Amino acid sequence: MVADLHHHLAQHTYAVVLAGGRGTRLCELTDHRAKPAVPFAGKLNIIDFTLSNCVNSGVRSIAVLTQYKSQSLIRHIERGWSFLAASLGEYVDVVPAQQQMGEEWYTGTANALYQNLELIREAAPKHVLVLGGDHIYKMDYSVMLAEHVARGAKATVACIEVAAEAACEFGVMTVDADAQVLSFHEKPTCPPAGEVPGAPVLASMGIYAFDADYLIELLERDAANPDSLHDFGHDIIPWLVRNDGVYAHRFRDSCVNMVDGRPYWRDVGTVDAYWEANMDLTQVVPELNLYDDDWPILSQQRQLPPVKFVFDEEGRRGMAVASLVSGGCIISGATVRRSILFAKVRIAEGSVIEDSLLLPNVVVGRDVHLRRAIIDKHCRLPDRFSAGIDPLADRERGYRITERGITLVTPAMLGQPTKPG
Repeated sequence: MVADLHHHLAQHTYAVVLAGGRGTRLCELTDHRAKPAVPFAGKLNIIDFTLSNCVNSGVRSIAVLTQYKSQSLIRHIERGWSFLAASLGEYVDVVPAQQQMGEEWYTGTANALYQNLELIREAAPKHVLVLGGDHIYKMDYSVMLAEHVARGAKATVACIEVAAEAACEFGVMTVDADAQVLSFHEKPTCPPAGEVPGAPVLASMGIYAFDADYLIELLERDAANPDSLHDFGHDIIPWLVRNDGVYAHRFRDSCVNMVDGRPYWRDVGTVDAYWEANMDLTQVVPELNLYDDDWPILSQQRQLPPVKFVFDEEGRRGMAVASLVSGGCIISGATVRRSILFAKVRIAEGSVIEDSLLLPNVVVGRDVHLRRAIIDKHCRLPDRFSAGIDPLADRERGYRITERGITLVTPAMLGQPTKPG
């Protein structure tokens, strides 16, 4: 009966994925692509997690709102998510910004939905999920929807516990015993007033459930307010707390496949966070399980040849240890440790790759040494190239060095042509 209820709610829910953000803190990784289109985990894009959560939850009427440098994202969704059955009302619509309401582009997250109200009306759902397309997590949205309905709520926000010193990156809330939100502050000081450093606080995940008719009312009211920034975190949720009520849903109640009871959710909004979330996957028992047949992370399935390891001689052995190696890769007499090789990476003999991410179509010459590096798509690394070994030399060459010592190299930094996506 519970499963039937969840399925029924999901069938009558429309998901809107906000995927138009630039992701400036990812630096050169988003110079030519939107943040949700950034590659992740060897064969995925960041947005695949949100879309897979929708499909696995039974929510299969989905709109993806794009804006910033969206061509590679549009191409990825069209090619990788075309398997849904349109004849059964299942689809992922890609919706570029079209200035539907006036001559402005999206001015905030709420404005993005307001400019596409006709899509919501056309879908005629009972409930609407508002989701971000740029986080890494596995969540059963139908559990949140069931809780939303059981409480008689008109608006629900998903939340997760974070350390108080990280609160300035989130919307922070307090709740009562019935999970009604008592206060909400968007990106307060760190730690918030009255909070002890290290103590957990409840932070918004940017995931919202609304009764559809109520959401339309909220968006129309907000659009008419000249003082609003037209943003869910800055305007919609605080207004609800003051005037009409909003409930909190704890992520741990709907997180899928937790390891040791710890819900896994990552904002990969910086180069360091992006590297760390990928490197999490090289652990013996990673907190994020990509090998779960019951909750698969779906994506475009490229037809690529198997991975190939070449040579087995002392000092010239093709091998990879504690690493993820994707289809189409060739490791020719090179050593790869604690790294992720994305599709069609080629590594020549004598090279040593450690604690690094090599994005699709990277070609590595002979005797190259990489350590704690990210090499962007289509880079061609010449023989005896190095990155991550000498930070001072890397800076002089024009590579980006992050706060935590990760070296980012892109084709432009190497004086090589840059390709879209």
